[in-house]
Amino acid sequence: MNPMIDLVADLGEGFGAYIIGDDSELLEIVSSANIACGFHAGDPDIMAATVAECVRRGVGIGAHPSFPDLRGFGRRDMGLSAHEVQNDVLYQLGALSGFAAFNGTKVTHIAPHGRLGNLVAVRADYASAVAEAAAQVDKELIVVAQEGELASAARSAGLDVAIVGIVDRAYQEDGTLVPRSQPGAVLHDPSEIVDRTIRMVVEGKLRCASGVDMDINVDTVLLHGDNPGAVELARLIRSELVAAGVQIAPLAEVMDAKRKAA
Repeated sequence: MNPMIDLVADLGEGFGAYIIGDDSELLEIVSSANIACGFHAGDPDIMAATVAECVRRGVGIGAHPSFPDLRGFGRRDMGLSAHEVQNDVLYQLGALSGFAAFNGTKVTHIAPHGRLGNLVAVRADYASAVAEAAAQVDKELIVVAQEGELASAARSAGLDVAIVGIVDRAYQEDGTLVPRSQPGAVLHDPSEIVDRTIRMVVEGKLRCASGVDMDINVDTVLLHGDNPGAVELARLIRSELVAAGVQIAPLAEVMDAKRKAA
């Protein structure tokens, strides 16, 4: 059986008159979307339009909650308590779920954004807060994460975990990302990124920044859409995966197939 993978991008990350990324083009490439819920980006009009387009194109819908950091695009640590994090996640998940229900569908996954996404991988209190919020809202929600505290907390809460591969970021040997403050943390060579993606999906291997190969079993691949050339790179990644015999499908289908094969 050929490998099956979800392709996901962060969408709906404009605000008011400000537009970030080419959502229309990316929606032709991805099979799932992480949709901003208003805290780091997005607003009711953008959320409504993005959800409607996902439904029209058969793209899976995911919540992309963050710290309440609109000015910093969710990339700053807000010093919140775990209780505050849980309430913020519930608020954002509830908002997106409302738009999904209005369009006759539901949110299928949750993927924390930015600094929150980084911290839930290493802070057990934040991880438990997010996992409990997701589990109490919908036991069928899929938690998108790297291996770490959030993945562990989500599994303990009885939720499916989809491991995400971030193909344009350098990895450390423990499976965490090289901090953006360090040289070489972000990869820019399209051919290198495409090769890493194919190897990650087909072989389950990834070359770390140290030069050591690590095993990695990903269910979804994150395609960034807010930098120059992002759409062209995303389109190339999809075409090369298909040429390698990989099936592209929304995350819920990927996880269902994984369960049936287990």
